Amino acid sequence: MIAKLIEATSGAKSPQNYKRLISKYAIYFVFIAMCVVMSILSPVFLTVANLLNVVTQMASIGLLALGVTIIIITRGIDLSSGSVLAVAAVASASMAQTLDWGMRMYPAMPELPVIVPILVALAVGALCGFINGALIAYTGIPPFIATLGMMIIARGAALLYSDGRPVSSLIDSYQWIGQGTIAGIPVPVIIFIVMAIVSYILLNYTRFGKYAYAIGGNETAAYVSGINVKKYKILVYTYAGLLAGIAALILSARINSGQPGLGVMYELDAIASATVGGVSHAGGIGTIQGTIIGTMIMGVLQNGLDLLNVSAYWQQVVKGLVIVVAVVFDMKRQKKSK
Repeated sequence: MIAKLIEATSGAKSPQNYKRLISKYAIYFVFIAMCVVMSILSPVFLTVANLLNVVTQMASIGLLALGVTIIIITRGIDLSSGSVLAVAAVASASMAQTLDWGMRMYPAMPELPVIVPILVALAVGALCGFINGALIAYTGIPPFIATLGMMIIARGAALLYSDGRPVSSLIDSYQWIGQGTIAGIPVPVIIFIVMAIVSYILLNYTRFGKYAYAIGGNETAAYVSGINVKKYKILVYTYAGLLAGIAALILSARINSGQPGLGVMYELDAIASATVGGVSHAGGIGTIQGTIIGTMIMGVLQNGLDLLNVSAYWQQVVKGLVIVVAVVFDMKRQKKSK
């Protein structure tokens, strides 16, 4: 990416080209500037341990943001991803409890191989996403309302299933998903990178991605051109739900507990990351790489404010301001492009 920036800079010979360059790569310049400022304000920021900690903490939200990115590209929205994460977490954790735990949800059930809770989390997440997509595609309910309903239903389901209590004492192989390392790199970071690559390929090199952009750009034109709009809307929301299931695995494994209160406000953080990363809520515009940078910006912001001992209340204010500024910038960019 740095090479592209240098190449683009060297090729800019007029004020118009410089303006286009700044507009296109503004998010990367902002990210670099934030890292420089934070490193000056806190010497701890640029340490390897802290940087890995930033990425690890943002892995779950980053996974949700990848799914939300594709949804917003289709001119949709997903308010349910945090709650879907919670219900997938308690469901998978209930299948991963150790035999010696006195409060097992299923005392008569033997200790299961780790693949079982993994598949449960993926299935629960994908099912919730499928229901979102089917409601939007076949009933005409606006995405905001459909996913708002799922947000409430999934959170209630998580509380009902777990009786409002944490599902704790998970097997070591399950905990490794959130706490293990490979060659010194945390497993959550590796999972996030792999799914980011998968999402990038899906969005840029497959029919799935091309149709997502087409639907977001002009749904009527996409339908007239022969695209099965309903089918691909369902696929988009199902994929987002699958990513929420993976995020549930990471988060519950990190804390050794599936809790019905997990993921509260995560859907807003995911939407914020995608928005800051340049995904347009007008539909048809957005990139996975932009969302990744947006996620990192939100992570660096939160980490930097933590290192500077800024109050959690002020952190919420700052986050809100960042989101508003990002949307205003996107609106101005859209007006210029018309």
